[in-house]
Amino acid sequence: MLNIISKSGEIERLGFEDEGGRAAFRHTASHILAQAVKRLYPAAKLAIGPAIETGFYYDFDTDKPFTPEDLTAIEKEMSKIVKESLPLERYEFSPQEALEKLETMGEKYKIELAKELADKGLSISFFKQGEFWDLCEGPHLTNTAAVKSFKLIQTTGAYWRGDINNRQLCRVYGVAFPDKSMLAAHLAMLEEAKKRDHRKLGRELDLFDILEEGKGFPFFYPKGMILRNLLEEFWRAEHTLHGYKEIRTPVILNQELWRNSGHWDHYKDNMYVTCIDQNNHAIKPMNCPGGMLAFKRRQHSYRDMPQRIAELGLVHRHELSGALHGLMRVRCFTQDDAHIFMTPEQIEGEVGGVMELIDRFYAVFGFKYKLELSTRPEDSMGTDEQWEMATAALKNVLDKSGKSYRINEGDGAFYGPKIDFHLEDSIGRTWQCGTIQLDFQMPERFDLYYVGADDEKHRPVMIHRVVFGSIERFIAILTEHYAGAFPLWLSPVQVKIIPIAESHFEYARQLQEQLTAVGLRTETDKRNEKIGYKIREAQLEKIPYMLVIGDNEVDGGTVAARDRSTGGTQVMTAEQFAEMALEKIKNRG
Repeated sequence: MLNIISKSGEIERLGFEDEGGRAAFRHTASHILAQAVKRLYPAAKLAIGPAIETGFYYDFDTDKPFTPEDLTAIEKEMSKIVKESLPLERYEFSPQEALEKLETMGEKYKIELAKELADKGLSISFFKQGEFWDLCEGPHLTNTAAVKSFKLIQTTGAYWRGDINNRQLCRVYGVAFPDKSMLAAHLAMLEEAKKRDHRKLGRELDLFDILEEGKGFPFFYPKGMILRNLLEEFWRAEHTLHGYKEIRTPVILNQELWRNSGHWDHYKDNMYVTCIDQNNHAIKPMNCPGGMLAFKRRQHSYRDMPQRIAELGLVHRHELSGALHGLMRVRCFTQDDAHIFMTPEQIEGEVGGVMELIDRFYAVFGFKYKLELSTRPEDSMGTDEQWEMATAALKNVLDKSGKSYRINEGDGAFYGPKIDFHLEDSIGRTWQCGTIQLDFQMPERFDLYYVGADDEKHRPVMIHRVVFGSIERFIAILTEHYAGAFPLWLSPVQVKIIPIAESHFEYARQLQEQLTAVGLRTETDKRNEKIGYKIREAQLEKIPYMLVIGDNEVDGGTVAARDRSTGGTQVMTAEQFAEMALEKIKNRG
């Protein structure tokens, strides 16, 4: 168990397995990092140093970026600080006292933060360990000695307050754990993650890439399009079965629409704008307003409800260049949106139905997931009553499902609370993908209504939801989850025919035609290379089945089918192989 000084100054005991315990542990590690940097580089100025989901970081204003050698030296100094077993102490100052202390310390970034707190009339807390003081609300461990195992991972540039107009700082990332075995396991996972990096595999497997000519705007190549189209076909088939109707809305709509929806006030910095016919327009950053207009085009009766309207919509968002990351963080992507318009009595049934649909999707890909209920943020629209009703409805569905979940206070959308689905991949990382957002606000802002049994107008409630999240990001997650070795039904090339010699080419041609005719995606390697080289190349391409063709196969009318998953080879007729492969594809294997 960990002894923790809470934000209020009380001592708590939590385990590292608890989210609060991990956060305090990592936050303390960030202060140890900052203390080490100040000892070695006294001129460095402190910015911020939070705990994050994967570890911690601290931003510094330095004369030059830290080198790998610098990080090694900083780690050594951090080890000294841990061995010194320094107690952490919390102090609370008045705004004036805090500003005077920070002026003495010469920490200009901390002064900026303290002034913001002072403007709100709040008292300001500091944490001290040895000679090191930091403006911080906590929480922290009670002693540096608990941070026994850590590693500085990398250093990057980061603009102060995330604003490109501000000075670029040096950000140092690290990870920290209570013991060496946990650190070793995490570092091994990071090494495995490097091998699975979707950016690397996307290029090697010729699936997709991000080019200098369009930073943040992905290119999909023929094999990547096969994978993408298969996912979209699966999405459409499942949604049709669950009563959804698909629409397509414009990519560009006028600015007034975005003002009406509330997105302009909450999201304009992330929107691309353009002027058409002397009127301001925006390239859509989300599909919701178009879905509102699609519903509003005609009158609806309570008998028509619920209306489940789905859209694979291309959206654009202005992300800072430093935030871009392969397909995980891009500037244009396709959201698998759906908007469900319903009566208040249908809320729990529809939310439960979406949860079942998402569960069905993730099971196909072998994903486990965790659930999170996010509640009202400070920057929100709507009445207290609406938010209480919406949050209670989502909580009730979660409770009835019997699934465990955590509550993430204040992290809902500006128009309503939400349930988020965090996938766990094959090496234990988590990714937020699916979401269910309950909304009382947009139907009101767009004056949507249906005619009830009493022949009066009633306001519908709506759900915003995605399953994949975005097609691009889900493809990135799948690529890393499978390490590029996609299951047979998703593999862009399912079968590679490898003739040993030119005399086997004709049989290989006939075989490819036969397999293609029954729907198997098949290629033939006719290069003038040794058979061992061809097999190794097919292995690097992660092809599920290799059919090696020699004299025995030609004479016997058979194939020697080598299975990627087992490494074993079976001799069978082409018909038997096709039947086996098609059965596996049918079951999405």
